[in-house]
Amino acid sequence: MRLCVQTAPIIDRFGADNGFRMIKEAGFDSVDYNIDHMLGYGDILEGKSNPLFDGDDASGVLEYIKPVKEAAKKYGIAINQMHAPFPSYVKNDAGNELVMTSLKYSIIAAGELECKYLIVHPMFLGYDDQLSKEDEWNVNIERYSELIPYAKKYGVVICLENMFSGHRGKLYAACCADMSEANRYIDYLNEKAGDKLFGFCLDVGHALLVGKEIYSTIMEIAPNLVALHVHDNDGRDDQHLYPYFGRLDWERFCAGLRDAGYRNALSFETFNGAQIMPDELVLDGLKFCAAAGRYFISKIEG
Repeated sequence: MRLCVQTAPIIDRFGADNGFRMIKEAGFDSVDYNIDHMLGYGDILEGKSNPLFDGDDASGVLEYIKPVKEAAKKYGIAINQMHAPFPSYVKNDAGNELVMTSLKYSIIAAGELECKYLIVHPMFLGYDDQLSKEDEWNVNIERYSELIPYAKKYGVVICLENMFSGHRGKLYAACCADMSEANRYIDYLNEKAGDKLFGFCLDVGHALLVGKEIYSTIMEIAPNLVALHVHDNDGRDDQHLYPYFGRLDWERFCAGLRDAGYRNALSFETFNGAQIMPDELVLDGLKFCAAAGRYFISKIEG
C-alpha cells in the first residue's frame, strides 16, 4: 500500500520543492495533490473568472502544475490522487460553467501528472437550498456524464465522496453519505461509460461527523472503494486532524480495510494538523502522521 498525504498546506507554505522534500523526509511515497487551490470556493460561488480558464484549452493549468511535476519527479513522489475544485454545483450558471471547465482541465492535469484518481465532490446544495433526491440524481448524472470522454482519454478514475451539510450548528448527511446511494451512482455511471471510470473516495472524517460506523461503512462501499481521505475530528466539526487527535475508531477502520481487501493508497487529508503548527514543527507533525500510517498499513496488510 502506498502511504499518501495531501499537499495542502505544505507546498502552499514551503513551495513545491521544499514541500515535496519534507513529504519525502517524513516517510510518504505519494501525495494527494490539491489542485483545488487553483480555484477558490468563493470564486466558484460568485462565478468569478480565473485567468487559468480564460483560454480554450488547459495550457494555463498545465503551466501551473509544472513545479509540482518537477518536484514530485525529483523526490520520487507519486501523484496518487488529486482533489478537484469544489463546490461542484452552485446556484448560478456562471459558477457552474466555471467549475465544469475546471473539472475537465483537472482531468487533463491528472493525465499529465500520471495520476489515476481525481476526487470530484458530488453535486448538491446546502441544507437551506436542498434539491429533491430526483433533481439531485439528475444533476449528478448529467454533469458526471459530461466528464466521461475526458476520463476515457486521459485514463483517470473519477471518485465521488461522501458529503455533509449543516444547519444551526448541526451536521446532516448529504449526497453520497449513504453508501447504498453512492454505490447506485457509481454502478450507473460505470455502466453508462462502458468502463470502470468511476469509483469512491471514502472520507472517514465525514463519516464520523454524520454518525456512520466506520467498519460497516467500509464493507458496504468495498466493491467501489478505490481511494481514501483519512483524518480525525471530534465528531462535531470537520477538523482534518492527525489520527488519535479526535474520536474515530482506528481499530475498526483498519479492520474494515483489511476485511474489504483494500490495498490502494492510505491517503491522509490532514491539512489542519499541519496548518495549526508553526513552520518549525510541521515536519515533526508529518512524521507522526506517516508513523501512524505505517502502523495502520501493518494492521491492514496483516
